[in-house]
Amino acid sequence: MKAYFYYTFTIVILFTLIVGCRSTKKLGKNEALITKLNLRGFDKQFEEQAKAYVALDIRPNSPFNLFIYNTFSKKGKLKLGEAPHLLDSALIEVSRKQIKKFLNTKGFLNAAVYDSVSIKNKRATLFYTAKQGAPFRFNNMAFTIKDSTIKNLYLSNRSKFTQITKGARYDEDSIATEREKIYLLMKSNGYYDFLRQYVRPIVDTNTNNSLANVDITIVNPSDSTRHKQYTINNTYINIQSAGIQQKKADTTVIDSQYYFYDKSTYFKAKRIANFIYFKQKDAYSITKAELTNQRLYDLNVFKSVNISFKKTNDSSQRLNAFLDIVPLKRKFNRIDAEYTFNASITGLNLGLTYQNRNAFGGGEVFEVKGRSGFQFDRNLSGQFIDRVLSRDYQVGTSLSFPRLISPFRIPLIGKNGIPRTRIGLSYQIFNLTNTYQRNTLGGTFTYDWIETKYKSHSFTPINIQYSQGKIKQSVADSLVAQGERFFLTTLRSQLVSSSLYSYTYNLIRLNEYRNFSFFLGNIEVGGNSAALLAKALNHKPDADGQKKLFNVPYYEFVKLEADYRYYKSLGGERQLIVRLNPGIGISYGNVKALPFEKLFFAGGSTGIRAWQARTLGPGNYNRSSLQNDTARLNLRNLDQLGDLKIEGNFEYRFKLLQNFFGTKVKGATFIDYGNIWQLRDEGQQQNREFKFDKLWSQMAVGVGFGVRFDVSFFVFRLDAGFKLKDPQFTGNEQWVSKYWFDKTRRNEFKNNYNNVTNKPDNYTFTQIQFGIGMPF
Repeated sequence: MKAYFYYTFTIVILFTLIVGCRSTKKLGKNEALITKLNLRGFDKQFEEQAKAYVALDIRPNSPFNLFIYNTFSKKGKLKLGEAPHLLDSALIEVSRKQIKKFLNTKGFLNAAVYDSVSIKNKRATLFYTAKQGAPFRFNNMAFTIKDSTIKNLYLSNRSKFTQITKGARYDEDSIATEREKIYLLMKSNGYYDFLRQYVRPIVDTNTNNSLANVDITIVNPSDSTRHKQYTINNTYINIQSAGIQQKKADTTVIDSQYYFYDKSTYFKAKRIANFIYFKQKDAYSITKAELTNQRLYDLNVFKSVNISFKKTNDSSQRLNAFLDIVPLKRKFNRIDAEYTFNASITGLNLGLTYQNRNAFGGGEVFEVKGRSGFQFDRNLSGQFIDRVLSRDYQVGTSLSFPRLISPFRIPLIGKNGIPRTRIGLSYQIFNLTNTYQRNTLGGTFTYDWIETKYKSHSFTPINIQYSQGKIKQSVADSLVAQGERFFLTTLRSQLVSSSLYSYTYNLIRLNEYRNFSFFLGNIEVGGNSAALLAKALNHKPDADGQKKLFNVPYYEFVKLEADYRYYKSLGGERQLIVRLNPGIGISYGNVKALPFEKLFFAGGSTGIRAWQARTLGPGNYNRSSLQNDTARLNLRNLDQLGDLKIEGNFEYRFKLLQNFFGTKVKGATFIDYGNIWQLRDEGQQQNREFKFDKLWSQMAVGVGFGVRFDVSFFVFRLDAGFKLKDPQFTGNEQWVSKYWFDKTRRNEFKNNYNNVTNKPDNYTFTQIQFGIGMPF
């Protein structure tokens, strides 16, 4: 199936390019297809913006979009792809004028723009050439404001937001920003009736030295000599019924100012009042109103929140606030399914989720999840049930509070986002057929809070996992015989208690097309509290030199991981992402190994995509070193784990189709690299450990391409990864790309690899990865 996908996709791409080049054959005698757009004489910072003023119908087509149109649209009868963009003299002239106006707004008031066209074989290149001239610059500022209170408020805050400074390039956007900031300043300081129209910037550019004088004028209302300031009186909160049947409203008054009418009878008024940021006698503030609206939405229990203000029926200049709220359904159920495949192994996962969005009346979210997963191996003999490779059953419950719960008082923080306290319990049974079973009970206690719009934190002071591992005796004996005690250590019963801190920067910008950096850092420290308890109880080491709690050894370790990405905008919806994802885990003290759940793996849909998850590394490790066929079969997905990880990605993203049956289709090409390693040799002599002088020889490299189907509320992703350099081999044999286009050598190579043992690992040059959401 992978080969079919690869060849089909390659043929489509080549056919696209061929048809894109030959598409001019369908044009009329006097028609020409615009294939290039060239802007000359523009400052680099304005060139991409100027292109946006060229009419869409005279910009070059995407070859792929044009191919779809020519092949499937039936001369425009179906809205597929993109119709040919042909030369149009009227649109060329309109675009020229728009570009000139754009340059004028950027301070080039004497700019001139010229257009020209070059045509060859019905393919046209459109040129726009600018003579920008010297830019005008801001000079003198004046302020004509009759209301002295307004004037003092503006001038005392102006330095915090103004972009109009003497000597700076004249820019109409700077003037528009000044006007908007003045409006928001007044609306946030009690001026309920203030309108944008009251702010009237007057610009004088009638000078001979390219200077612009600006006079900021703020006029008074037509019926008054001053602007009125208003304060908040009472706030009335009306919560509608969540169902069709109306109930008698719960009525509550909080602090003699918040009047609650809860027709749903689901909410505690005091908890909701914590997220209303305007109070009695406060000056009216549009900023606080918007903040209240956003935080009530963030509780994830309300469908709509509408906030309005009305003047009281007297001359006191007070406002009554009205919140009209429609809640979401309180209870929610979801069923999800997932199918995975790789070579001979296929998988099926089924999940069921129950959620109560308002468990205790204050926006608390109670959730129960159940999940079961199965992997099947068609190489195993017997009936269908005999081909089950692994079974995975999980059940978990969590409770999330929209506040930080602590034995000591913590100030309410919510202006930048809702803080949350999450408590979770989980139980898992994982069974690898005829090899291994692991039962794990876990519990967590986590604080999440948002420092600023761009910075968020997560701290888990309590993270406990108690695991009972059972290894089939014959498998354990074969591992001991081969010196593979590492696997016995990581797979056996264990106690892991740790604390985890996570810091995230710029998460909110991941869907933006601009230049920015993203960072996610994690640090986890485990075992210290368990070691103190063991010491207090005076527990003695066993025959292996390890102390135990609850009859299992505890682990002491430090684990660090970072995810750094740089997003470079290339104009429009084109983007280049550079990512580096290193991680390291160091064990010490009681057990000289990391717990199984804390080990790193490589490959998968968000890592090195040419490999399936847990099938790469560590180091130069080749599974043929497991000479025992049974061990090689049974240890799949268990033996390729490590203490150290280095992964990196280069990905170029672009738009393919604006509308494909209601879905936006985007494309991507990528290069992935990296591997995992073990920090201790453990006498294995199989090049799994990290050595700096062997870094390149132990590095895997994959390339590929993919498509993303964006249906607005989620992204469905399909990536095809191709192995370029595989570190499990030696020397030039690592460059497996030499077999891509040589069918004979490729088949010979795969047969030699697959026939090393009686139970082979099927080698594949390609890997198809499915995913929901972007990989990073």
